Amino acid sequence: VSPLIASEIVRYAILAVAAASVCILLYLWWAFNKVTHPLRYGTTAVVALIHDALVVLGIFSILGRIFPVEVQLESTFIVAVLTVIGFSVHDTIVVFDRVRENFIRRSGERFEDVVNHSLAQTMTRSLNTSLTVILTLVVLMLFGGITIRTFVLALLIGITTGTYSSIFIASMLLVSWHFGELNWLWPFRRRQPAAVPA
Repeated sequence: VSPLIASEIVRYAILAVAAASVCILLYLWWAFNKVTHPLRYGTTAVVALIHDALVVLGIFSILGRIFPVEVQLESTFIVAVLTVIGFSVHDTIVVFDRVRENFIRRSGERFEDVVNHSLAQTMTRSLNTSLTVILTLVVLMLFGGITIRTFVLALLIGITTGTYSSIFIASMLLVSWHFGELNWLWPFRRRQPAAVPA
């Protein structure tokens, strides 16, 4: 494959990830419209999936420097990254959906307690799902052909990071944003009017 075609594949892959991120953001904004600040759910889910994709790309960059690992852009590596993104979003949506349900059931509790309870409820499900996929990928890595080894390794890295990002990154960003710890990221927010002394 010529370098021109390879660069077009990279460009179209970046556009596909960007379009998918925007669609995911809009969908979660619409799906979580009954909770306060629904845009935060979509934004934190997109941040988690970008984190997972960057971890896969970063580890393959390091492996390319240390070991003779070569990523063929015309191969299934891009498919593996897109699969990791889909898995990450799916796992994050499961956690956020439980948060939404618990907001209705536990309306009087604090925000962080509701998120913590939701994580405790979905932790076993997330770990069991990921462990099943990881065991299958390990078997493919050991006994599969050399042609799919890059694909399987990318999935192993991405699904492992996707499991912890939905629990430890997306949910924690949601809580931090609720408490205003991420306000420095948005400098153009509306200022509260100063209280007038009596």
